[in-house]
Amino acid sequence: MVAPSVWVLADDRAGNVNQALGVAEALGLPFEVKQIRYTGLAALPNFMRGASTLGLTDASVGQLSAPWPEVVIGAGRRVAPVSRWIKRMAGGRAFLVQIMFPGGYGAGAIGEFNLIAVPRHDSFSDILPTVLRITGAPHRVTPDRLDREAEAWRERFDGYPRPFISVLVGGATKNRPFGAREAADFADRLRRLQAEAGGTLLLTTSRRTPAEAVAVLERSLPQPMWLYKVGDTGENPYFGLLALADAVVVTGDSVSMCSEACATQGPVFIHAPPGMVAPKHARLHAELYRLGYARPFTGAFEDWSHPPLNAAREIALAVRQNLGLPLPG
Repeated sequence: MVAPSVWVLADDRAGNVNQALGVAEALGLPFEVKQIRYTGLAALPNFMRGASTLGLTDASVGQLSAPWPEVVIGAGRRVAPVSRWIKRMAGGRAFLVQIMFPGGYGAGAIGEFNLIAVPRHDSFSDILPTVLRITGAPHRVTPDRLDREAEAWRERFDGYPRPFISVLVGGATKNRPFGAREAADFADRLRRLQAEAGGTLLLTTSRRTPAEAVAVLERSLPQPMWLYKVGDTGENPYFGLLALADAVVVTGDSVSMCSEACATQGPVFIHAPPGMVAPKHARLHAELYRLGYARPFTGAFEDWSHPPLNAAREIALAVRQNLGLPLPG
């Protein structure tokens, strides 16, 4: 059997692209990445863009040509019109995988998507046979990748005492600050956790972590402690810290970070005190707690294990089943 051809639509939103790539990698088929860049017209609602390349740069449109793919994977509202256009160019024979709801279309247009993966924490009430409800966000953190990252980073932390408590620090979101006061509360809980569990705090920040929050963490946390600030020279250790973690603490402001933390199999603690996160994030946290992937971060240490969370694999298995491809062993 000849493997189906696969295109991944990669726009300028790194989080969406990682979700699409995670599904493509889990699918286990060769794929091409098509870079999608927008003009101002991409801000139009999707019912106006229809099934078209309206809102794409000429360079982006130029790379979308025959032979047309048999599978198209896209994430987010803005790539949805492009997926529909590709399907029409392919004579209706392209299998469209859409991650997250594709936007305001009528029932007929929605029906052009063969599989729509929608997180359970998103507000979405339509019941369609093509909708697959998933926990969290698809990602690229697999057991194989964690093994590779652990091997690549292990020597850099020789001499630091275990357990390693990896701390993924996000930041402010709309109407929800993460400044010095919030960072001080977070640091206090981390100190209590380290005092109870021992070992080393290994921190990495994100682009959204304010400088004043970083400064509080840097001066407030006890040794042994290791901190990478986004913008520092050298490789970002994010995946290395996930791979080496005996436990993970993650701020609850990022769906992707929470989902990636739960791809590990050890304790995961989500820092989301009242008022810190949006309702949809709170719904995700409640789901992760209920399923045993994570627990609220109070500063107390608990030890447990869980299977790795991997929505990308779940989506990929559904695609293979729909295409009549054998399932991986």
